[in-house]
Amino acid sequence: MTKEAHIQFTFPVGYHWFHKDQVFNYPLNRWYSFGYARFEDMQWAGQRITSFSDWTCVMLRLADAALSEGRLLNAAFYFRAAEFYTFADDPEKERRYERFMELFGEAVKYEDIERLTVPYDGAHLPVMKVPAVGARRGTIVLHGGFDSLIEEFYSWMRCFAGRGYEVVAFEGPGQGAARRKSGLAFDYHWERPTSAVLDHVDAGDVTLIGISMGGYLCFRAAALDTRITRVIASGVAYDYSQAPSPLLQPLVRFLVNHMRGFSNWAARKRMDSDPMHRWSVGNLMYMTARETPVEAIDVALQLNAGNLMSWLVEQDVLILTGNRDHFIPLKMHDMQVKALTNARSVTARVFTAEEHAENHCQVGNIGLALKVMTDWLDDLAPATSQDSR
Repeated sequence: MTKEAHIQFTFPVGYHWFHKDQVFNYPLNRWYSFGYARFEDMQWAGQRITSFSDWTCVMLRLADAALSEGRLLNAAFYFRAAEFYTFADDPEKERRYERFMELFGEAVKYEDIERLTVPYDGAHLPVMKVPAVGARRGTIVLHGGFDSLIEEFYSWMRCFAGRGYEVVAFEGPGQGAARRKSGLAFDYHWERPTSAVLDHVDAGDVTLIGISMGGYLCFRAAALDTRITRVIASGVAYDYSQAPSPLLQPLVRFLVNHMRGFSNWAARKRMDSDPMHRWSVGNLMYMTARETPVEAIDVALQLNAGNLMSWLVEQDVLILTGNRDHFIPLKMHDMQVKALTNARSVTARVFTAEEHAENHCQVGNIGLALKVMTDWLDDLAPATSQDSR
């Protein structure tokens, strides 16, 4: 690869049943849909995975094979896949993360990427910046959800940069290197890291994009930082404390508030017997830097409609939702739309199976989701220019 070369990303269309269980099938589709994995590799993996231990073994085999063939980006994301379902208390998790970062850096070493560190709470937030191609049309600031890495959105960043946008992606508290290297625990006050990034990069005419749980966090940031001009939320959850089982929330809150000892015991017992529960609760405890399951749940329950402050959002808003999102109930989409009572404009887009984009964050047709975002930005451009005069 020469210094002038660029990785060419394609976003395949279609959500595939690589595995019968969504716990494994969704992430297999995710990395394929984002342009980082080969179809035949995900198909091969899905046929061999029956457990969490299978998952890591299979992904590491794929990583080694890709590495031996010089497919560095594939290898990097297969290490990320292996790390993703490694339990938080396993020392291999950190080593697999480091290997992912090493290989990703090698794969993109000739790409036009600037790495920054933003001072924050006595530590640092990692930032990855991609310049606009051609005349600059504005700045997109992008972040993911609870446990995402900014590197995962590089293919998205390249798409936006190709349309003339400078793209700044950051990891906030609880995410990626902000948690692993700086020890920053998750905090729903997302306006704080967002504002720190905006201060550091001195960005103007900002579109903020939040992905997955970032679709909650971006509204909180926009409500409290008026430098943000537009907001795009993909995978929105108006009230995470009610998703995905609002009928159980009164019981959950009672147990958490009044039977904490029993709740911790019950959670630990289930973690011992259920690998998925061990991974999800352990991951929550790690990201929130809490010692017990109940303390971690306390943090998760803060992601509610009151703390979101939707009524303070005054920007132009685009909301993208899949009508068969297996993480977030579809009704959250309507709740969020109705809550944006003071937004300058609200555009709501629900994707369907016919579009192959019905899943969480439109995995299955990322290209369509990106087109909807860029078309929306294009439609706003004349009005934005007029307002800025």
